[in-house]
Amino acid sequence: MNIFISNTSGKSLYEQIYEQIKNSILDGTLKEGEALPTIRGLAKDLRISVITTSRAYSDLERDGYIYSVTGKGSFVSERSREFVREKNLTEMEDYILKAVKIANRCALKEEEFIETVRLIFRG
Repeated sequence: MNIFISNTSGKSLYEQIYEQIKNSILDGTLKEGEALPTIRGLAKDLRISVITTSRAYSDLERDGYIYSVTGKGSFVSERSREFVREKNLTEMEDYILKAVKIANRCALKEEEFIETVRLIFRG
């Protein structure tokens, strides 16, 4: 698993780790039951604090993306297709809301916005 962190991204390091692992789970790159790197191992690889990786893993576990087994590590939680679909739909709605706000700033009519979405959707 490749995680890339940036000190200039505007997001905290643990948020960057959280987002990248979450997205890898939602897009199927990380499969159900797959082991994640150890907290210490990931911290060493990324040259960051164990506290930072621990926070990311803790948040992932809190949100149901991973589970931990004492002495064995952290693993990708089993997900129903409906759960993954719902998480992706929520993310899509967030992006659409941002796009609508931009369209409103540009005084774009609803029909123009929908047509733009249709064109993008159809490729």
